[in-house]
Amino acid sequence: MEVKRKLILFLLMAITMGCVRIEGRDPTLHRVGGGRYTWSPNVNFTKWASHEHFYKGDWLYFGFDKHIHNVLEVNKTNYDNCIDTGFMKNITRGGRDVFQLLEARPYYFLCGRGFCFQGMKIAINVEEPTQIVPPAVLSNKAHPSCSDTKLFVFLVSVLVWTFM
Repeated sequence: MEVKRKLILFLLMAITMGCVRIEGRDPTLHRVGGGRYTWSPNVNFTKWASHEHFYKGDWLYFGFDKHIHNVLEVNKTNYDNCIDTGFMKNITRGGRDVFQLLEARPYYFLCGRGFCFQGMKIAINVEEPTQIVPPAVLSNKAHPSCSDTKLFVFLVSVLVWTFM
């Protein structure tokens, strides 16, 4: 019970001191491969993805020549074996295509037409977004409810400390 009380008080103090907002995060647009038109052969997509964090609600941007390349969402078996038939979804529209990551799960994409064998494939793991967002550096004018939040949390802290 003592550990639980300390954890609750720590959280309440963090909220009080920094006006931490507990809410979702803004989605991020990830340019696959890192550039404007980098859905192409000879890009190390595994290395690129290892430096990114993908969360539910984020977007993937695929930039490419639609006359040469495509983007297919596939299952793991098709991804591992560069099989472009029986795909789950064809993302290809105009060569500057976006795809929203709506579920926390692994996603697999590849380019058909033989380019998968030249490295045009990417596997990413999408996570649930964190719920505690660090406080932004804002003035009191930009965040007028901060002082009210501090008072409220202080009173709740006193009540929790008293009755636990």
